[in-house]
Amino acid sequence: MSIRTAMFCAVLGVSAVAVPLTSSARVYLDVNVAPPPPPEEVIPGPRVGYVWAPGYYDYDGHRHHWRHGHWMREHHGHRWVADNWEDRGGRWHHERGHWE
Repeated sequence: MSIRTAMFCAVLGVSAVAVPLTSSARVYLDVNVAPPPPPEEVIPGPRVGYVWAPGYYDYDGHRHHWRHGHWMREHHGHRWVADNWEDRGGRWHHERGHWE
């Protein structure tokens, strides 16, 4: 096996491990603009094997946009933590919804 082939295999192997590690990173957002009060959201009746993810305000860099709630397939042994905006001394911190 040539040195080039060995290097290619090593880089390919490292990248295969690195991609899943970076894809699981959470994103946090801090902005100076508070989200508006959430609108009333009608939550449909329970569905077996699914979890309701409530609606939330997302920020696109210019303004807040309402994202409607939706059903997600249940992850056994985990619980869904909904999106949350928190006032941190005049800056609003957004933590995206995630499984714990």
